[in-house]
Amino acid sequence: MQKVAFILIGIGILALIGVSVRFFFMAVEIPLYIRIPVGAVGVGALILIGLAIKDRMEQAKTDKFEEVDS
Repeated sequence: MQKVAFILIGIGILALIGVSVRFFFMAVEIPLYIRIPVGAVGVGALILIGLAIKDRMEQAKTDKFEEVDS
C-alpha cells in the first residue's frame, strides 16, 4: 500500500511540474533568451538524474552485501 501512495504522489508531482513547465515555456512575457537556457538546464538535470539512477541500478546488481546489520 505504501508503494501505491508513493506512485500516486509521484504522478501528482510530475503533473504539477508538467503544467508549470508548459505555462513557463508558453508565456509570451518571458523572453526567448531566458526560456532557452532554462530549458537547457532542465534537460541537463534530467540527463544527470537519469544517469545517476542507471549507474545505481547497475551497481546494485553487483553488490555482494547480503544480510548486513546496521
